[in-house]
Amino acid sequence: MTRPVLRVGFVPGVEPDRFVRRWRAGRRPAFLETVPVPVSAQRSVLEHGEVDMCFVRLPLQADDLHVIPLWEERPAVVMSGESTLSLYDELSATELGDETEIPAADPDDAAQRVEVVATGVGFTRLPLSLARLHHRKDVTHRPLTDAEPTRIALAWPRAKDDDLRQEFVGVVRGRTPRSSR
Repeated sequence: MTRPVLRVGFVPGVEPDRFVRRWRAGRRPAFLETVPVPVSAQRSVLEHGEVDMCFVRLPLQADDLHVIPLWEERPAVVMSGESTLSLYDELSATELGDETEIPAADPDDAAQRVEVVATGVGFTRLPLSLARLHHRKDVTHRPLTDAEPTRIALAWPRAKDDDLRQEFVGVVRGRTPRSSR
């Protein structure tokens, strides 16, 4: 008999390695496969069964999903290394003042926005995890002190809840095979 596979998606900026290590450290009933998922597809991969569970960036329309909020991501500002904004240790809306913001055009354009600010044109706002993911030599990032953080959650279809998914939830929440819910 072959062991089943639990496919877990993750959006950019999420590093599922610690959960993968915990899963593999125990005697689990299934293999674990991780799948990178664009933010724009985080809902559709669950709807179409492309993944069994997914680490998603909130907000997410979730009437038919189990959603467990996990952690918050600090907001950050990414700018050229030559920008005067880079002189600050952290930034607020006041310091951003008259600077040009490169806003998001779609949920998956972080790399393109970082590329634009690398040329010295303005700044862009990103969760700190994405600022780190898209770091380049010609850009820097600073924490943004007065903006709302984003949240990462684990989501899966309510209709497909089972013991395997609940075991992964336990791994994510830090439960060991010997602990109870």
